[in-house]
Amino acid sequence: MLTFNNSKYLFCQLLITMSYQLELRHFTYFLAVAEELHFRKAAERLFISQPGLSRQIKQMEMIIGVPLFVRNKRNVNLTPAGLYLKKELEYIRNHIDFSIKQTRLINEGSEGEIRIGFLGSAMQTVIPELLIQSNKEFPGIQFSLEEMPNYLQVDAIEKDQLDLGFVRLSRVPNGLKMKTVYIDTFSLVVPKNHHLTIDTFKRIDQVSKENFVLFSSDYSSLYYDKIMSICEDKGFTPMVSHKSVHAQTIYKLVESGLGVAIVPTSLQYGFDLGVKFLEIPRIPQKTKLSVIWKENNRNPALQQIKNLLEL
Repeated sequence: MLTFNNSKYLFCQLLITMSYQLELRHFTYFLAVAEELHFRKAAERLFISQPGLSRQIKQMEMIIGVPLFVRNKRNVNLTPAGLYLKKELEYIRNHIDFSIKQTRLINEGSEGEIRIGFLGSAMQTVIPELLIQSNKEFPGIQFSLEEMPNYLQVDAIEKDQLDLGFVRLSRVPNGLKMKTVYIDTFSLVVPKNHHLTIDTFKRIDQVSKENFVLFSSDYSSLYYDKIMSICEDKGFTPMVSHKSVHAQTIYKLVESGLGVAIVPTSLQYGFDLGVKFLEIPRIPQKTKLSVIWKENNRNPALQQIKNLLEL
């Protein structure tokens, strides 16, 4: 059976055997068209003429022996073969860029860089502790952090643009691993002058007639479904007036009186807005924060951090 590593090796061998005909510019041109799906826009991006770009792509297709694009007067789309080639070339490009960066860091005395994607609540819980512990045990490792939704983290890890992701997902694609690192409760977010208090808040249906400001399902479809189930278990479907993927935006809308919200309890820290957090009592729902990574990630610094996370 052809394994992932074998397919990478065969792909690289294919590039080598074609090197006398295909050049780096062909791959650069192909990726530009594949990403833009528009020859004129790709040509402008590459600072070459559109007819010249079309000729280069046709030449590439002739050399490889397969069509990479389906063209008509209005649209340009990738063929299945073109889609596969795009994914493989993105992987190679990202890996080369990162390898060069790691080489420079090692030359400067660093042990390398770990690229982390995360949801906002991870910065209130797991990540600060991880960074502190890493700085003590592996001070030569640098970190690059970027807040992003679940689906973008998964995509970036598959493309070797991230090493670790902190997500709320029930499953990940083949080739990725996942482990729960934090289990959290849920809290209701209301304006500071709201009539409910820690003492008077007993059930979520006490706000059943109010508008809700929720995290978009783009933030986490699993999380969004849990929020809906918290309300539905108490006999109502929330009236959602606004959605966002950013906690700061949600809190600002709540502060302005545009609704109430439900968030992971740990997400209450680090904000200074006119809202208050009331932990929702006696509900079975919990929210799990998980770390994900790629099984065959070759970043030498990653294993050290995985050990800290007990992965």
